[in-house]
Amino acid sequence: MSGNLLADLPARLGEETFVALLDRPGVRLERIVSTGQATPPGEWLSQAHEEWVLLLKGAAILTLEGEAPLMLGPGDHVLIPADLRHRVYWTDPRAPTVWLALHIG
Repeated sequence: MSGNLLADLPARLGEETFVALLDRPGVRLERIVSTGQATPPGEWLSQAHEEWVLLLKGAAILTLEGEAPLMLGPGDHVLIPADLRHRVYWTDPRAPTVWLALHIG
């Protein structure tokens, strides 16, 4: 499979889009596109596996429980440990934010 991770980006979405690029036992790689979406106030995400995210385009603020918010721009990456509560505080509503997410375990 081949393609361009920055091709066919929507200008505005009602919800984030998730496209699986690779799905094998213990590993899933996906492209996520956000256009202003964020985790609802007061909610936290948590998962039983590690997740490494790389911001390819746009801007976002990610909060890991117990840490200061992280302002992310193109090229920034974060490893989210398994079971660590986290939330997407903000994504740029003016232009698509493109994430590459690697789920491990």
